[in-house]
Amino acid sequence: MISHLRHSGLIIRTYVRLGMLNFMQYRGEFFIAVINAVITLLAQVIGLWVIFSQTATLDGWTSAGMMLLVGIHFMISGLLGMVIRPSVEAMMEGIRLGTFDFTLTKPADSQLLASVQRISPAALADSVLGLGVIIWAGVQLDSVTPLGVLAFVITLICGVVIVYSFILLLGTCAFWFVKLDNIMAIFGSVFGQAGRWPVTIFPGWLRVVLTFVIPVGFAVTVPAQALSGTLDLPTTLLSVGVAILFFVGSRVFWFFALRRYTGASA
Repeated sequence: MISHLRHSGLIIRTYVRLGMLNFMQYRGEFFIAVINAVITLLAQVIGLWVIFSQTATLDGWTSAGMMLLVGIHFMISGLLGMVIRPSVEAMMEGIRLGTFDFTLTKPADSQLLASVQRISPAALADSVLGLGVIIWAGVQLDSVTPLGVLAFVITLICGVVIVYSFILLLGTCAFWFVKLDNIMAIFGSVFGQAGRWPVTIFPGWLRVVLTFVIPVGFAVTVPAQALSGTLDLPTTLLSVGVAILFFVGSRVFWFFALRRYTGASA
C-alpha cells in the first residue's frame, strides 16, 4: 500500500514537473490568466455591490458570505482548469484518436494517469486569487471558529473529489460516444454560472439538481456554509458520504468501461 502511494506520488510529481517545464516556455499565458482572473473577479464584485446596495442579505447570506462563496468558486475553478479538465479532455481525445492505448501500456494506475496527464499551471492564478478572497472574507466574518475551519477543509476536499468524480464519469462516456465536448462545455457553463451563487437561492427542484445531479452545491455552497458557521453535522457527514459515493462510482464505472474498450487496433 505504501509503495503504491509512493509510486502514485512519483507519477503526479513527474506530470507536474512536465507541466511546469511546458509553462516556462509560454510564461505570457500565465500573465494573461492573471489579468483574466482579476477582471472576472472585479465583475463579480461589482455585481455583488449592486445587489447589496439594495439589501443587507441575500436569502440569509451577507456580503462577506457571498465573497467567501466567490473565493471558493474561484479556487475550485482553478483546480479544475489546472489538472482535472485538461487531463480528462486529453483522455477523451486520446480515445477518439486511438492514442489512449499508450496510456494503458504504462505500468501505473490507468485512472491516475488519465487524471493527471496534462497540467495547465496558468489556471493556478484562479486558485491563488480565490484563496486570497477566502482569507479576506473569513477575516470579515465573526463566525469563523477552529471547528468551522476544520469543517471547511473537509467539505472543500469532498467538493473537489465530487466534482472530479463527476467530470471523470462524463469523460468515461467517451469509450462509447465519439464526441462529448458539448457535454463538458455545458457542465463548465453550469458550474461557472450557478456555482458562484448559493444553491439555497434556487427553486426546490433546481436545488436538488445542483446538489445531487450536477454537484455544485456540495462543491461550493457547503464549504462556504462551514466557514460561515451555518453548516450542521448531518450535512457535513452527507458531504463526506456523497464524496465517497461519487469517487467509488466513478472508479467502478472506469473499470467497467475499460473492460469494454477494444483499443485502436480493433
